[in-house]
Amino acid sequence: MSVLSGKKILLGISGGIAAYKTATLVRLFIKAGAHVQVIMTPASKDFITPLTLSTLSKNPVYSSFYDQSEDNEKWNSHVELGLWADLMIIAPATANTLSKMANGTCDNLLIATYLSAKCPVYFAPAMDLDMYVHPSTLESFHKLKLFGNIMIPAESGELASGLSGEGRMSEPENIVSFLEADLESGLPLKGKKILVTAGPTYEAIDPVRFIGNHSTGKMGFDIAQSAANLGASVILVAGPTHFKIENSLVKVVSVVSAQEMHDACHQYYDTVDVVIAAAAVADYRPKNVALNKIKKNTDSFTIELEKTKDILASLGEIKKNQFLIGFALETENEIENAKLKIQKKNLDLIVLNSLQDEGAGFGKPTNKITFIDSNFKVEPMELKSKEAVANDILNKVIAHFYE
Repeated sequence: MSVLSGKKILLGISGGIAAYKTATLVRLFIKAGAHVQVIMTPASKDFITPLTLSTLSKNPVYSSFYDQSEDNEKWNSHVELGLWADLMIIAPATANTLSKMANGTCDNLLIATYLSAKCPVYFAPAMDLDMYVHPSTLESFHKLKLFGNIMIPAESGELASGLSGEGRMSEPENIVSFLEADLESGLPLKGKKILVTAGPTYEAIDPVRFIGNHSTGKMGFDIAQSAANLGASVILVAGPTHFKIENSLVKVVSVVSAQEMHDACHQYYDTVDVVIAAAAVADYRPKNVALNKIKKNTDSFTIELEKTKDILASLGEIKKNQFLIGFALETENEIENAKLKIQKKNLDLIVLNSLQDEGAGFGKPTNKITFIDSNFKVEPMELKSKEAVANDILNKVIAHFYE
């Protein structure tokens, strides 16, 4: 499973003969599970066509600030492109492009996007051997490294000039390996295994009806994605939801009922380091499930309910070294009820949601949480997107292991 899986990669291509290798580079990124967006300098189109790269990346290729046609003019926003990416790589990076990057000479879409990028930036130089060691080029390397950019050194070999020496762009396979190794070295949850539960459970009344709740599963899916982005191997036990996740580090186990979720959690519990129980599990289920659809024959109808198994409490009872995180959705006496859950279920941390907070709850893109740890330290957080809340939760996991 590649650490590039699920990553959004912005590939900038400048005008050197090594640009022909970018077709292979794009293919390798896609094979690794990454999403690729290509920006070309005008000169690079002399070496490889936008059509080739668009076909391989499955995305349009950008090379100018405006796309003009007879009846349409579209602005290509360098800001949006820069914000979209998880990482940017400029390959080949010619001496001309490197100089522009180092000095902020913003005369094309690629440099404008580079200057706007908030993500890590890698560059793979490609030029003739004398150009590679020229003082001006070495100064560009020095400046770019000071800016925090990461250089993928050129290789030695036969060059387009017919000479042989240093300056040949790193081969696509080596670029991918370099990126994977560099990203893995900085992932704080590399080697950790995390179990996440998400979504509702449906408790059958008859073959067509069920008892459920309004949980969409978004919070749990965002947590799973964030954990994978940080290098963790994730088991996502998900109730019925329309959300999907495409990441080779995430194994999705689909369940329907509370019993199925209980069984799945216990199946994997001994193998994981962390459990983040974000699912909205039904507290009760029908005691007897009708084999056939119940007919509407009476004015009233009574369903006898029985308690479902408390998944989180059952995991807390057999906890060894796992870091156990629960969620609490409350409508009154929020802090007191959450503290009781920490004690009853042997939790290390609880994430409290209150339906009294505007912007929090089911079916919303935002959440407002309060962290309470096993020492009853209360830490209220601001209203944030659920993606940002997921990062906050994973930061608590990182702190547990490394602080």
